[in-house]
Amino acid sequence: MFLNGFKTVIALTMASSFYLAASPLTKPSTPIAATNIQKSADFPIWWKQAVFYQIYPRSFKDSNGDGIGDIPGIIEKLDYLKMLGVDAIWINPHYESPNTDNGYDISDYRKIMKEYGSMADFDRLVAEMNKRGMRLMIDIVINHTSDRHRWFVQSRSGKDNPYRDYYFWRDGKQGQAPNNYPSFFGGSAWQLDKQTDQYYLHYFAPQQPDLNWDNPKVRAELYDILRFWLDKGVSGLRFDTVATFSKIPGFPDLSKAQLKNFAEAYTEGPNIHKYIHEMNRQVLSKYNVATAGEIFGVPVSAMPDYFDRRREELNIAFTFDLIRLDRYPDQRWRRKPWTLSQFRQVISQTDRAAGEFGWNAFFLDNHDNPRQVSHFGDDSPQWRERSAKALATLLLTQRATPFIFQGAELGMTNYPFKNIEEFDDIEVKGFWNDYVASGKVNAAEFLQEVRMTSRDNSRTPMQWNDSVNAGFTQGKPWFHLNPNYKQINAAREVNKPDSVFSYYRQLINLRHQIPALTSGEYRDLDPQNNQVYAYTRILDNEKYLVVVNFKPEQLHYALPDNLTIASSLLENVHQPSLQENASTLTLAPWQAGIYKLN
Repeated sequence: MFLNGFKTVIALTMASSFYLAASPLTKPSTPIAATNIQKSADFPIWWKQAVFYQIYPRSFKDSNGDGIGDIPGIIEKLDYLKMLGVDAIWINPHYESPNTDNGYDISDYRKIMKEYGSMADFDRLVAEMNKRGMRLMIDIVINHTSDRHRWFVQSRSGKDNPYRDYYFWRDGKQGQAPNNYPSFFGGSAWQLDKQTDQYYLHYFAPQQPDLNWDNPKVRAELYDILRFWLDKGVSGLRFDTVATFSKIPGFPDLSKAQLKNFAEAYTEGPNIHKYIHEMNRQVLSKYNVATAGEIFGVPVSAMPDYFDRRREELNIAFTFDLIRLDRYPDQRWRRKPWTLSQFRQVISQTDRAAGEFGWNAFFLDNHDNPRQVSHFGDDSPQWRERSAKALATLLLTQRATPFIFQGAELGMTNYPFKNIEEFDDIEVKGFWNDYVASGKVNAAEFLQEVRMTSRDNSRTPMQWNDSVNAGFTQGKPWFHLNPNYKQINAAREVNKPDSVFSYYRQLINLRHQIPALTSGEYRDLDPQNNQVYAYTRILDNEKYLVVVNFKPEQLHYALPDNLTIASSLLENVHQPSLQENASTLTLAPWQAGIYKLN
């Protein structure tokens, strides 16, 4: 039975039990990505059907009162996630780390971060997820390590150390860095180490030295680490900054044009696909594992090289052209104007890049970007809930695997930062030094921008209820709680029929019921329209329409191509019943709907 508005509250539905029943370690009898999902409703590939939920462990749920989220806290909330309807969870790095970059600086790949718990806790998480028919994806950070990793401690101890070539060491030039490479976190990508009077390469923080993938010993070590976690029952690997594993030979200076978009230049290493294919052949192909690659900086034209299943590299592409649509590539902290037409054209481009043989992840926020309702929606009290539901409709009806970032299902918003001291993110601090401390930009202008663009917006603790510390911890939270947690929290949302949470449940259920919403052909009906985003999802003889009004005002939208509506499946606004064979929609502000077409 299909839905019309909120007249029906969907009971929790077990999603696609046939693919969840398989053991995460079951080896497939055929290559993992061997089915043309555009032409068939038969889905043997679990990660194409799955709805993922991303957890930032530090901010999700604290179980022991130290103010830091942990693995037992995740286990405590698995039933909440099961109620939401998700099939799989991606957790950000859980390894031992000094936390210069909140876990993306790893000091031991085979140990659990002490703040997060123990290896027994991790094993219990996998077991408890298996009991609920859920799968676990972990973050794989192997472009760099922490400077406290034993490999780097040895590497920096002397030029003749066996681990010296595990990283990139170079002499300076005329008392300066070896070249003009900038770091993603501000400043130079080279750090002088006085012990040997050489520089080491770090694309990110100085505490995150880049590994030398050209060294076969390094690759062998990293592949063993992957096997260690896969043998524990992990079902997915998300590869952080995968496109930068291979470096440009000789490290020549970047041209002025390359410096404008150095993220793209860093993806041009000549051996990147050789190494990913080798990793697939030696490790990934031996397991029934979903492999997702963060390919920030890769141009659309080159994306298929990573995820075309015929190349035997990775399965899923995390692309950033959409979520960074309104950011300048050379000043990523600064916003630029964007239009709905640009927004939808990026979606079409990445869909075409995936084509018949590739597959995308689709997300509108994550741990590295601001909250989606504050970014692409309207977080004012009047329109927050409705625009959050509108964006959810978009998120869960794409031809891609959707990733819901923790709190999006509640409509959580950006934090109201007042000064630079309130920020925790190493990236913001690096940009402050480059632009404000240097006198290039005044503090007020910089703060106005980073309030909207900072990664810290998505890292505030999860808002569970309206009690002290939002139910996140009984201690002092490691980071600021958004003061709106009294109004926006899970306890208030889960039992409310017309809440953002309830709407997400309905959307997830609908996606699981209708294969066309996962695998059907995607077609934008009106690419130049800057008010209403309308597109179809078509599989065999089934045709569906998705419509989102991106304006806080009522609009009339005439369906193009003589399309007519057979029935309304789900809308985020109470509306009168549609007339039979309607060809025009009267859309309320921020209205979204899913319809079956004649």
